[in-house]
Amino acid sequence: MATTKPRLHISLSKTEEQFLASLAKRDQVPRATKAAQLVRQAMEIEEDFALSKIAMERDVPGAPRMSAKAFWKAAFKKARKT
Repeated sequence: MATTKPRLHISLSKTEEQFLASLAKRDQVPRATKAAQLVRQAMEIEEDFALSKIAMERDVPGAPRMSAKAFWKAAFKKARKT
């Protein structure tokens, strides 16, 4: 069956392929599905690292503070404009 999703071809070492196959078998999903899940998980981790870095750079003495209530009020106001 054809798919509309973009395809990505990757090269794995034999060990990596065997590990991917064992994870897919354990979870009873195709190897491609397990690979896609792992890529999404890795991307979320990378995003967390990037956001943590931004937060650490902003968390300095004297930095302006905003309450959660004020933040969400501003976020919803901005979202309504777009």
